Amino acid sequence: MPVAAVHGLAITGRAVAEAFTRRGFGVRVADDHPTEAHAQFASGIGASIHDVSSADGIAAFLRDVDVLVPAPGVPPGSAVIMAAVAAGVPVRSEIDIAYEWEQARAHGGRPILGVTGTDGKTTTTMIAAHLLRSAGLKVEEVGNTDTPFMAAVDDESVDAFVVECSSFRLQYTDLFRCHAAVWLNFAPDHLDWHPTLEHYRSAKEQVWAHARATDVAVAPFGDPSIVEAAGRCGARVVTFGLEHGEYRVDGGRLVGPGGPLCDLTEMWRTMPHDITNSLAAAALVLEAGLVPVGSVAAGLSTFAPARHRIELVGTFGGSQWYDDSKATSPHAALTAIRAFDRLVLIAGGRNKGLDLSELASEPQRMHGVVAMGDDAGLVERAFAGVCEIRTAGSMTEAVAHAAAMTGPGIPVVLSPGCTSYDWYRNYNERGDDYQRTVRGHFGEEAGS
Repeated sequence: MPVAAVHGLAITGRAVAEAFTRRGFGVRVADDHPTEAHAQFASGIGASIHDVSSADGIAAFLRDVDVLVPAPGVPPGSAVIMAAVAAGVPVRSEIDIAYEWEQARAHGGRPILGVTGTDGKTTTTMIAAHLLRSAGLKVEEVGNTDTPFMAAVDDESVDAFVVECSSFRLQYTDLFRCHAAVWLNFAPDHLDWHPTLEHYRSAKEQVWAHARATDVAVAPFGDPSIVEAAGRCGARVVTFGLEHGEYRVDGGRLVGPGGPLCDLTEMWRTMPHDITNSLAAAALVLEAGLVPVGSVAAGLSTFAPARHRIELVGTFGGSQWYDDSKATSPHAALTAIRAFDRLVLIAGGRNKGLDLSELASEPQRMHGVVAMGDDAGLVERAFAGVCEIRTAGSMTEAVAHAAAMTGPGIPVVLSPGCTSYDWYRNYNERGDDYQRTVRGHFGEEAGS
């Protein structure tokens, strides 16, 4: 019986352990912060749980295993991963193993589309899946989503997969391949996980590492380094961009090699990044031959984005308030900043070892800034001399400061540029609290 070791027991780790169990593997599990719930989970699937807090414990965990699958949050410098590498134990991600299982199907593998990039992965993955569904296909959005690829691969009713490929998952791939894959953009991020920026870039490029001449690499026209990487992989290269590329905007319409795709007036939303994400998604599904050109317009007009991505909370006191809690890096926050001519920005949280000065690279747009969280001081330094800055010790205080700073027609945008782990468990919890706080603040004022 093959034996798999799974390190990390959050959503992905548990799904991976369960998938191995279904496939008849012997399963060992471990977590850096073990709990009684972890022990109960292991018992429930017949897995053995191991203590990896010591070198001896790690050695016992890895002894005679066939593969180690670390959860996405486990960095390369982890003692468990380093011990596995030293012992010659293969370290693989869940998307790599799922791909291997998929190719072993009796009737061959189904179409796989991949999406990676520093920002926009989730939205582009969702748009691509929506376009496929609009054309009548049953689709699973997997990988860096709520559903790991390994958890979905045994569903025989699925017609195609769209895989959101984080660098964490791409780092440990030996086989993973997509029929069409897009690398949306690149900027410093996750340097608390990747030891260097080049390590991060190399992980991203893995999305095309096993591409064939029959596959498609979709790249942003405006980033020559990504276009060059696409050219090296041997796949057919297609580009996208606002003004240039095979997929672009022309005459008020999104167009591709096959002609018009959708009028801008019919799109779900038309902020610049919405347009480029939609172009990238359209390129994926069209170049893979899965969707007819004529169905794209309907798909792009009915798409509904995920929450906490420049989500309009409401209009209060003549100002629109937006929740962009998903923006956990400066590059992501800058995307939101560039969507507005003038704004009050609420930023901060726990930094990931990134240069927050990028947040202030559009000074003409900044009406004011509210700095919050563990690294509020870094936000203050980034905007020193640019605009008025106030510091908040809670979300309630942050909203109150922003309300005092803004004016009619000037939006307020929570786009933190940092993780949420100082005050919250995740960005969803942060965004939900922000929305409650905004509504509560104005509700109280209205009743006073």
